[in-house]
Amino acid sequence: MTEQPNPDRWLPAFLDALAAESGAARNTLLAYGRDLKDLRGWLAARGLDWPAASRDDIEAYLVHCDAEGLKRATRARRLSAVKQLYRFAFDEGWRSDNPAIQIRSPGKARSLPKILTPAEVDALLEAARQHGRREEDRCRNTCLLELLYATGMRVSELVSLPAAAARGHPEMLLIRGKSGKERLVPLSGPARTALDLWLELRDAHEEEVRLSGGTPSRFLFPSRGREGHLTRIRFYTLIKEIAVTAGISPEKVTPHRLRHAFATHLLENGADLRAIQTLLGHADLATTEIYTHVLEARLQSLVEEHHPLSRAALPAPAEEDSARD
Repeated sequence: MTEQPNPDRWLPAFLDALAAESGAARNTLLAYGRDLKDLRGWLAARGLDWPAASRDDIEAYLVHCDAEGLKRATRARRLSAVKQLYRFAFDEGWRSDNPAIQIRSPGKARSLPKILTPAEVDALLEAARQHGRREEDRCRNTCLLELLYATGMRVSELVSLPAAAARGHPEMLLIRGKSGKERLVPLSGPARTALDLWLELRDAHEEEVRLSGGTPSRFLFPSRGREGHLTRIRFYTLIKEIAVTAGISPEKVTPHRLRHAFATHLLENGADLRAIQTLLGHADLATTEIYTHVLEARLQSLVEEHHPLSRAALPAPAEEDSARD
């Protein structure tokens, strides 16, 4: 076993390797960092640190997470992070074993994604055209929602789109997804129109920035914040505001539910599951197959509600006519 580094170096070294070797996205690295810092804090409260933790300690930590009320998916993610950290430590020769390798994951509860109906999506798109004090705000909001529903992009992919990818009235957009993987997604007519209108206003504003000595943004949805583009958090807040304008409960509307709606509505209208997998950027078809279960559940509900042989749909028995012969 090689010389033990300072335990303070374990986490930064692991995250650096994860970014370099696996091309992990920034949000993934942040999530791993939070999870592993939580474990280290728990170990420190018991006088332990990474090098000394045993399998019993890791299992006790997971029991603690369960007692704290963390969901199964969260506990499964934390265990995955711990396993990968100790696998890295083993490969580096910092540990002679992986104390978490034989611990079984609590697994993830498989729940069906919640979606919006076509009528609700139409209401959101119409509300986006009205939401905002300035014409520039309304055009941007319309473009955001039209693109999101037309392509099924992840919100992080949408807000970080470079303006160069959207020029020339494109029929397809090149999207850079998780781990830098690229895919092409087609644009609907309304989305292309909204994009053209927004680009015209955006470019005029960026030209004013250039003439005043500033540096124009390279992003389609620029912002003066540190990231240089509209943030996921701001868009999350914005779509809630648009939901209120549309008369839809804001609790029902999130950017990811528009992604779910995109996939489900395609499937309902006969799209091929493999094509939907490609459009969503799913690495595994099994991830996309969840939408078939959504469709099955909706069809079953329709049958139970409307089929004449369904108990729920059977009419109440008519009262017998006492005057009948």
